[in-house]
Amino acid sequence: MTQDEILAQFGPRESMEYDVVVVGGGPAGLSTAIRLKQLAAQNDKEISVVVLEKGSEPGAHILSGAIMDPRALSELIPDWKAKGAPLNQPVTADTFLMLSETGATRTPNFMLPHNFHNEGNYIVSLGNVVKWLAQQAEELGVEIFPGFPAAEVLYTDDGKVRGVATGNLGIGKDGEPTENFQLGMELLGKYTVFAEGARGHLGRQLIAKYKLDDGKDPQSYGIGIKELWEIDPARHEPGLAIHTAGWPLPNDTYGGSFVYHAENNQLIIGYVVGLDYQNPHMSPFEEFQRFKTHPNIRWYLEGQDKGLKPAKRLSYGARAITAGGLLSLPKTVFPGGALVGCEAGYLNASRIKGSHAAIKTGMLAAEAAFEAVTAGRQHDELAAYPAAFEKSWLHTELNKARNFKQWFKKGLTVGTVMTGIEQFVLRGHIPWTIHRTEADHARLKPASACKKIAYPRPDGKLTFDRLSSVFISNTNHEENQPAHLTLKDATVPTRINLPEYAGPEARYCPAGVYEFVPDEANAGKERLQINAQNCVHCKTCDIKDPGQNIDWVTPQGGEGPIYPDM
Repeated sequence: MTQDEILAQFGPRESMEYDVVVVGGGPAGLSTAIRLKQLAAQNDKEISVVVLEKGSEPGAHILSGAIMDPRALSELIPDWKAKGAPLNQPVTADTFLMLSETGATRTPNFMLPHNFHNEGNYIVSLGNVVKWLAQQAEELGVEIFPGFPAAEVLYTDDGKVRGVATGNLGIGKDGEPTENFQLGMELLGKYTVFAEGARGHLGRQLIAKYKLDDGKDPQSYGIGIKELWEIDPARHEPGLAIHTAGWPLPNDTYGGSFVYHAENNQLIIGYVVGLDYQNPHMSPFEEFQRFKTHPNIRWYLEGQDKGLKPAKRLSYGARAITAGGLLSLPKTVFPGGALVGCEAGYLNASRIKGSHAAIKTGMLAAEAAFEAVTAGRQHDELAAYPAAFEKSWLHTELNKARNFKQWFKKGLTVGTVMTGIEQFVLRGHIPWTIHRTEADHARLKPASACKKIAYPRPDGKLTFDRLSSVFISNTNHEENQPAHLTLKDATVPTRINLPEYAGPEARYCPAGVYEFVPDEANAGKERLQINAQNCVHCKTCDIKDPGQNIDWVTPQGGEGPIYPDM
């Protein structure tokens, strides 16, 4: 059944009205909600706020490095330490390594640009920070609905956003309602703030509908893949932050690693690969696994022969990040709503940090929405939000880093040298601007023009396959539901992607969702099998598919990964 048919038979949907509806319970969405309630209390006003979160609980789908700059948090909740915010491990030392296959060259700290310095920052589990933010929001009277994904934007007759609808529950694989069917609800607001994170499902629709990216550089993304390990205390250095560039990626591919020594003998190991890579044979997941075999990295994870406790891999996850920066930032307001955090693309790729930007933009949007609601307005543009951003410290920070990703598309050497000149020599006072013109999905070259890459088999101790990795991400999707990974044209994978690009879907996905298998109906041919149950909601396929044929839509509420301490 189509959605229209479902509504005709089972509708109308129940609706709830609020002053502000927030879509997404991450740092940006929760900060929006908290700031709204703070302003209401300070001004002796009433304002109703609801936060919808597609994960089973706030923080379940949060994945980040993460080194957190507390500047914005200190503005939002000045007494966060006294309130028990889980920022416990300050960064004690920064190390930047340029890797070759067998060795490493350390850049002296005095030569590191400001963006690679982390004094005053904290190594955190952003998922745990988000759980804490959710507690602060609820104490202020914010309603939080976990397990309720916003599946549809609702509009007024004249094209303004009036709220969202949650997805239906209990739809079978055949598209028909089952005995567990439950119609979605409408959440209506004077303003709706979208905080879905990078490549948000609804945010993408809004950007297209209102042409919010007209005149902007195409957005650029990276995929971040992360593992959490417990290691022997003898090799744990609390607060040490290591970043690397170079091997195993070729010189023409943007990317690098982070290795953070968190509290409780935990080691955060992550790898970011720019999704503008050109070789369709490349697998970001496999590059990450290979990275861990470097002598400087495996040293932390081995040592049983020296009597050390075996290292244990605790968790795994992957998530796309927005890396285009200020030049790719779309217009962030439209009639009835706003985009905040990574939904808009505020992440500072040069610092590998987005949580402070998410919190700050949530605050700015909340201040604009509060002013509008208390003035009796609704469904218009919150022009005060982008105006405030342009006057903020965040705009200054992002402007200094505006060329970062653009330089790196010219190769590692050029990117490193020019970033050093812009950030270290010129200290962010840059007289030039470099633009990008190609979207990430358009960057793939034909497989015939690229070198094949032979990746080693996983050993199950240091390196792993996708399925065992997905298992420890606690990912689950009800099998009897329509696949949330949809194809606009089912013939494209085998008609175009397989012969021209050697089936890149099977390699850019870090969760084993896409695989080409023998086609029983056509001897000697292959078909694309979509294992939607494995999906960790990273959005890479939605971004990198060369024909933009894959469309990620919301599965049933509460499904997907449940990341512990990530």
